[in-house]
Amino acid sequence: MLFSSPIFLFVFLPIVLAVYYGPLRGMRRGQNLFLLLASLCFYGWAEPVFVLVMVGSILLNYLLGLWVEYCFQKGQKTTAPVVTAVVANLALLFVFKYLSFTLANLHSLGANLPLRSIALPIGISFFTFQALSYVLDVARKDAPCQKNPLDVGLYIAFFPQLIAGPIVKYRTVAEQIEGRQESWAFFSQGCYRFLIGLGKKVLLSNQLAVIADAAFGADGPSSMAMAWLGGLSYILQLYFDFGGYSDMAIGLGKMFGFQFAENFRYPYIATSITDFWRRWHISLTTWFRDYVYFPLGGSRVDKAWKVPRNLFVVWFLTGLWHGANWTFIVWGLMNFALLMWEKYGGLGKHCSRFGGWAYTFTAFILTCVVFRSDSLAFAGRYFAVMFKLTETNFYDPQVGYYLSQNWWVLLLAALACAPTATWLRGRLVRLAKRNDLPALMPVWNCLCAAATACILLLCAAYLVKGAYNPFIYFNF
Repeated sequence: MLFSSPIFLFVFLPIVLAVYYGPLRGMRRGQNLFLLLASLCFYGWAEPVFVLVMVGSILLNYLLGLWVEYCFQKGQKTTAPVVTAVVANLALLFVFKYLSFTLANLHSLGANLPLRSIALPIGISFFTFQALSYVLDVARKDAPCQKNPLDVGLYIAFFPQLIAGPIVKYRTVAEQIEGRQESWAFFSQGCYRFLIGLGKKVLLSNQLAVIADAAFGADGPSSMAMAWLGGLSYILQLYFDFGGYSDMAIGLGKMFGFQFAENFRYPYIATSITDFWRRWHISLTTWFRDYVYFPLGGSRVDKAWKVPRNLFVVWFLTGLWHGANWTFIVWGLMNFALLMWEKYGGLGKHCSRFGGWAYTFTAFILTCVVFRSDSLAFAGRYFAVMFKLTETNFYDPQVGYYLSQNWWVLLLAALACAPTATWLRGRLVRLAKRNDLPALMPVWNCLCAAATACILLLCAAYLVKGAYNPFIYFNF
C-alpha cells in the first residue's frame, strides 16, 4: 500500500485515525496494539505471506533483547546475544536480498550451483536495521529492554516508516512508545508535513520520472543533452520521491504523537561531498556511523591508515545495502573515493561557495548514473554519451519536447530544493516588524493553508487519473 494511493489516503488512514482518536482515545495499550495490527495489515496488503517474515523478525529480536537483559542481571558479558543478533538479522537480509546475487556471481565464475529466484520483501533493509538497532541499543544501555513483545513489534513495524524509512533508532523513540503526548498542534503540523511530502512525490517526482525513464531506457539517451537532462531529472526525481516519502512518514508519526528525526536537510545546496552526506538520507548515514564507523574506531584511531579503512567499510556496506547489484557497490565506492579526495587530496578546498556547490551537484549526478543503471555496462555507455565519447548528437528534438512539456516542473523542483519558503517567511517576519504590519503573518499563514489544500486537490486529481506512482526506495 502506497502513501500516495487513494486506498491509503481515503480509506486506510481515515479509519486508523478515527479508531485511534475515537474509541481508543486515552487507552495507550489499546492504541499501541491497534497501531501494530494496522501496521501489519498495511505491510501485508500486497504480499500477506511476508507478514510472517516481519513477525518472525519481531519475535527474534524481542527474545534477543531479553537475553541481553538476562546477561545484565547475571553480571555476564552481552557478546553472545549481540553477535547472535547481528548474525541472525544479517542472515535474514542475506537470504532474501543477496543470496540470488551471490549464486549468480558464483555461477558466472564456473561454480556448478543451482540458481534461485527469491522474492524480496518490501522494505526488508529498513526494518532489519531497525530491529538490529533495538538489540544494540539495549546492549549499550542506551534504552531499556521492552518486556512487552507488542511494544517491540510497534517499534519495528510502525507503518509510517516501515518500508522506506527514515530508519528510526530504538533509543530515539523508546520513551515515546508509552509516553508520547498527542496534541492538536502536533497533529496539525503532521498533516501539513504529510501534504508537503505528498506534493513532492505526486506533483514533482512522478513528473520528473517521465524524463528520467526516457533517458535511462533500454536504448539509453539519444544525445549528449538528453543524457545530462536525464541525469538531472533522475536526481531530482530521487530526492522528491525519497524526501517526499520521509516528509510523509514524519508527518504521519506526528499525527500519532511520535517525533521522528529529519532524514533530509536540503542536500542539493551542499557545497562539498562531506556536507552532502550530512544532509542526504541522514538516518542511514547516522546508523552506519553509530553502529559501524564508531565501533571500528571512527577517525580517532592510532594509525592513519585505519581511517580510510573504516570509511571504506562503511561505504562498501552503504552501497551493498541499497541493492544486490554491482552498480550499487560501485556507487558506494565512488562516494568513498570522493570523500577521500576531499579529506586527503584537497578537492574543493580552494573553491568558492558556488564552485563547491557546482562540483558537489555534478558529482552526485555522475554517481547516480551508476546508481540508476541496470548494469555497469549500461552505465559505461551512458557516460560515453554524456561526454560525447561516441558518435552521438549534441542535441536532438526529444530534449526540446521534454523541456517544453516539463519546464514548470523543473522550475518548481529547483525552488523546492532550497529552503525558499523558509527564506521568504523570514523576510516577511522582518518586514512585518520593521513596518509594524502585524497582519502580514496571518495572511502568510492563510496562504500556506490554501496552498496545502490545493496540493491535496491536485494530488487527488493525479492519483484518480492513475498516473505513474511507485516509490523508488521500496526496492531497497
